[in-house]
Amino acid sequence: MTAVTETAVKALVSTPTSVTLRPRYEGSNICTWIGFKHVNYLVEEAVLEHFRQAGLSARGLYETYGLGLDIVDLDTRILHAFHMDDEARAEVEPHTKDGDATLGFKVTVFVDRDGETHKAVTSKVRVSLRIDTYLEAAGEVPAEVAPYTVERLGADLAESPDVIPAEVKAAVETALAADDATEGARDKVLAALTDGQNAFGWKWRIGYPYCHFTERIQMSGYLRQMEEAKDLFVADRGISIKTLLDDYKWIPVVPHSKIRIVDEALMEEDLYTVYTVEDVFKDFTYTSRMDCYVVRDGKLLLVETGKIVHGYAVIENRRDWSLVTFDQRVLDALGGEVRQA
Repeated sequence: MTAVTETAVKALVSTPTSVTLRPRYEGSNICTWIGFKHVNYLVEEAVLEHFRQAGLSARGLYETYGLGLDIVDLDTRILHAFHMDDEARAEVEPHTKDGDATLGFKVTVFVDRDGETHKAVTSKVRVSLRIDTYLEAAGEVPAEVAPYTVERLGADLAESPDVIPAEVKAAVETALAADDATEGARDKVLAALTDGQNAFGWKWRIGYPYCHFTERIQMSGYLRQMEEAKDLFVADRGISIKTLLDDYKWIPVVPHSKIRIVDEALMEEDLYTVYTVEDVFKDFTYTSRMDCYVVRDGKLLLVETGKIVHGYAVIENRRDWSLVTFDQRVLDALGGEVRQA
């Protein structure tokens, strides 16, 4: 790896890059269309390649300097659908300003189809370089990247976007203290977080495949959680993915998703995920918020917050789909009425 020098960092924060990518085969779950998670993986790979082209690869930063490259903010809009085997051109434009505590990038992904080039994806990405504390210290952080390093993810935020109401936090912590953090007390965490809300929540043990740099969940792990949240939510409301596929040939589509890491969640901790429907727009799309929490030292901590916009499309044939408006069955489910599948 190129040493962390003023020249390398200047390239990182000022020189645009481009890379050709293809979506992973795994991301084609219905016909040959690629889901939002794997579209975001393309964005992630473009940013990682930008670091490589500057001579500051994620591997080199960690092995040499003990710095973990963490995407902490990902805001992506999908303008055209991706298909299996599409070849995409991703352009990365640095967007880091003086005084920024994170490295910022704008990513635009283009795809050629039927002789035309389409702007398929636009994304805003922010990256922190997290100082590794799991192993022995790697030495002093190079001065050139010191402004973008943190000892804990979320430490760059002037104010944490804490969405936990005071009464909910108090109810959770009282239950945990009274029951000495037993399993029953932890079940009360979800009850307190979802009480009176148009929401679905579940507790999940953070497995190591969702983590990186030995100990913490990474951005792709939260993308997987967001996909799982949608799946579990609609199943709970009686309109599971397969149900609407079988009944209508409808599939969920995602024009916009965003995730912000506000604190760290660690391998094998229990992650409490709450998926809340916030609004339905003209019976055409709906916006949900996903918040993730951990309980640590008897305290409830927000570690992630994000939003995702969903619509539905009808499968017309093996190549084409078109957007549809929600029927009353779907509107009732999104509004909180549970129907049996």
